[in-house]
Amino acid sequence: MAFSSKCVECVPNFSEGRNREIIAAITGAMERAGATVLDVDMGAAANRTVVTMAGDPETVLEAAFMAIRTAAERIDMSVHKGEHPRMGATDVCPFVPINGVSMAECVELARRLGERVGRELGIPVFLYEEAATIADRRSLADIRAGEYEALPQKLTRPEFQPDFGPAAFNARSGATVIGAREFLIAYNININSRDKVKASRMAIKMRESDGPARGADGEKILGPDGEWFRVPGALKHIRAVGWTIDEYGIAQVSVNVLNYRKTPLHVVYEEARRHAADLGVLVTGSEIVGLVPKDCLIASGRYYLERQGISPAAPDRELVHIACRSLGLSDVKVFEPDDKIIEYKLNGGSRTLTDMTVSSFCDEVSADSAVPGGGSVAALAGSLGAALAAMVGNLSYRKPELLAVRDELAALAIEAQEVKSSLMGLVVEDSLAFTEVMEAMRLPKATDDEKAVRSAAIARASEHATMVPFQTLKLCCRAAELAGRMATIGYVQCLSDGGTGAAMALAGAEGAAMNVLINLASGKDSPAKQETRAVALEMLERTRASTAATLAAIHASFK
Repeated sequence: MAFSSKCVECVPNFSEGRNREIIAAITGAMERAGATVLDVDMGAAANRTVVTMAGDPETVLEAAFMAIRTAAERIDMSVHKGEHPRMGATDVCPFVPINGVSMAECVELARRLGERVGRELGIPVFLYEEAATIADRRSLADIRAGEYEALPQKLTRPEFQPDFGPAAFNARSGATVIGAREFLIAYNININSRDKVKASRMAIKMRESDGPARGADGEKILGPDGEWFRVPGALKHIRAVGWTIDEYGIAQVSVNVLNYRKTPLHVVYEEARRHAADLGVLVTGSEIVGLVPKDCLIASGRYYLERQGISPAAPDRELVHIACRSLGLSDVKVFEPDDKIIEYKLNGGSRTLTDMTVSSFCDEVSADSAVPGGGSVAALAGSLGAALAAMVGNLSYRKPELLAVRDELAALAIEAQEVKSSLMGLVVEDSLAFTEVMEAMRLPKATDDEKAVRSAAIARASEHATMVPFQTLKLCCRAAELAGRMATIGYVQCLSDGGTGAAMALAGAEGAAMNVLINLASGKDSPAKQETRAVALEMLERTRASTAATLAAIHASFK
């Protein structure tokens, strides 16, 4: 599938790790719903399978429901045995924000899924982690205490009523825990030693939980009361242990990063370097086990560019490259971003409009086809405007005379890069939205039922086709503002670039507004349509005014 501008991961755990046909049926249900299955980890002894899938939020929501329904049909918990704690056929199902999706949106997805599972499948559902409605249900372990066997008695207790579904024992499916949490990154830091003790001492000092204090000989230090002295860990949201990997011939600090947004990888890596130096060893690089969200490496790339005195507002691929080199991610084996970064992997090598050459794209626009059309071209124009705004910020960043506004330049350039990327996604999405409308129009209409289905499909597709250019308009307006501000505070020799950026963004806004208005003109009018029309026109007028002021100031400076 092509990567959407919004991406959510879902990691359901199923109480079946031995029957491949059952797991194939479950993952098949996910894929038929449109989600991309990234990983399937079956464990026979645990009798449990962990599946990782991703995609846009609505697709993943539907795929999660279909997977839970299939598991309920195929797995009988009354005969289930396994080493891993469990309480249901689908034991746990967390949503994880990846790109363009907030934790609040993931919480909403969890609650929508829980309500549907409880209502349609008759399975008791408990919400956990960020989606928890009761404080002492944040922990999965607390909810699952006693496991499946304890459910008949626990469900009779007032304090253990499910968030959704019946408060009654479902012998076949048990109960399901659904929630939202941050992405967990398995991250190993390599040292130039085989000494597990050194790696363990580093781990104790780095992780969130404290550990015993040790002397120069490595032995634990006892206090006068006979208890071990303990030292607090340095980093929040970090679990860590030390071990030796014979395959690599080194020791590693093996780290679980529970919240990479609050404790980024570069913070963990630099802390490891500091503790390694204290022990007389060197950190030679690091390793990411499994997949990683793009924005995790983007943050590290920006950090290391800023340390070099370079603007952190580089394009995503460059930031990823800098992060990979700075963190030494290819130290023990080659790190391939296209295979390890979730968003890149979701693209699966598929090519879209934005992968074309400039000449190929222009040829495609000029052909006798409705797509790509004005909406896609408007988004492209806006993305070029945002790109020029970022360029002005980056060129201005290292100018000594602009030191006083360096922080603002960096912040605006980073935002311009984000606006650029979002608009590039809308180049593709606009064409897809128009295609949806055409497909809905071609649905059969011979019977009343077919007419109703077709009418509903056209309404949904038309709304999507309106909101895509509406979002393009909003972003083009911001791109024009960014370019205008850059022209005002940036390097004087970049005035024309800032002005061109503002003009391109205005062109995108004009085109996007026309696409919004033409779509609103079809079908019946409504208060919602009237409000959308008014907001679109207001944004367009504001952008016209700001761009006119920017261009007037620039032309005046040439006289």
